[in-house]
Amino acid sequence: MKPKFYKQTRLERIQTLTQEGYLNDEQAQLFLDSPLLDDSVANSLIENQIAQFPLPLGVARNFIIDGQEMTIPMVVEEPSVIAACSNAAKIMSTKGFSTHIESRAMIGQIILKNVADLELAKEAILNERDTIFKLAQESHPSIVARGGGLKDIAVRLIEQPEASLSFLTLHLMVDVKDAMGANIINTILEGVTPFILELTKSASLMSILSNYNTECLVTATCSVSFDELTTPNFKGKEIAQKIVEANTYAKLDPYRAATHNKGIMNGIDSVVIATGNDPRAVEAGAHAYASRHGQYEAMTNWTMDENSLIGELTLPMAVGSVGGAISVLPMAKASLGMLNVSTSEDLARIVMCVGLAQNFAALKALVTVGIQKGHMNLHASSLAIQVGAKGEEIEALTALLRKEAKMNSIVAKELLEKIRK
Repeated sequence: MKPKFYKQTRLERIQTLTQEGYLNDEQAQLFLDSPLLDDSVANSLIENQIAQFPLPLGVARNFIIDGQEMTIPMVVEEPSVIAACSNAAKIMSTKGFSTHIESRAMIGQIILKNVADLELAKEAILNERDTIFKLAQESHPSIVARGGGLKDIAVRLIEQPEASLSFLTLHLMVDVKDAMGANIINTILEGVTPFILELTKSASLMSILSNYNTECLVTATCSVSFDELTTPNFKGKEIAQKIVEANTYAKLDPYRAATHNKGIMNGIDSVVIATGNDPRAVEAGAHAYASRHGQYEAMTNWTMDENSLIGELTLPMAVGSVGGAISVLPMAKASLGMLNVSTSEDLARIVMCVGLAQNFAALKALVTVGIQKGHMNLHASSLAIQVGAKGEEIEALTALLRKEAKMNSIVAKELLEKIRK
């Protein structure tokens, strides 16, 4: 009988994923070899490249997303993340996760200063919508040919009366299709800005994309019955009620919200990195959205009906499935191949479900056995390596550490000495 996935060797896991159809032979070989980037590629990605910095790439199992079973690649160094995520997905597997995307457009900003008459300038911009659309199309015809390009414009007034400062900001909402979109947005902004300056008789402060992509919101939802939440020590309804209360508290207290949301981003960032996307851009947009009501608060919403716990997570999620670093990072392309995603929207849906699963796992642990027990159990192998265990010693020391009432480096060193004797 084949051992459970997490107990298999690395080779066995890759063979399992290949047999299940998540990897083709070429991708499997790439993961087996785990090659470093060629220096020419690494040098083209960053300045002053001196080395490459490896992180573990693993997979979260058991996900059912919009009716499709999925295995999800994640790059992360924290021991508990993938284990917790897979366990959460398993608990949710009866109904799985559902997703919704209302629209997908990124925002570029043209920020104007020294505007003589703000209202007159705003009116002039709106009256010239057709010209602005034409200039945007001419600036990047290839994205228009793929069905994307400028989709809408809006004008905002930003003021600081006490400093007598005022800015007129034009928002361009652009469909960048399956790209991450930064270069597309900035190219269109460059093409439109000169006309806007002439039209408003103003000066430019800057023209730049925004990572606060409120026109690119993605929602993931899940539902789990009280029966499926029940453990030997806790009734399912009791766990659900405590999760709802914990989520409510994180809405009220920014100190708790920061850690609550960090757990969500553990999952989101891991998939974003694995697929060659930009975790810093995703983080910036997510945390800005968590502050949209004037106070930083929990990103998730957990509620209950008569029989179930219901979770929801909505965030800006502008990720790409083509172009940028994705096109030159073999492991990113292989990760996308494993996911079998054909569009950036598909990837965004997966990312959000992982974030919601991660949050559920953390909250369930916190309101039942506590977060430290599970975390330290998974930390045992890292601690074994930290104190110098090698080869088969790592597994032996890890097993001993998990039986100890206290787990620290002193205990680990003493146990390692006993193993070696």
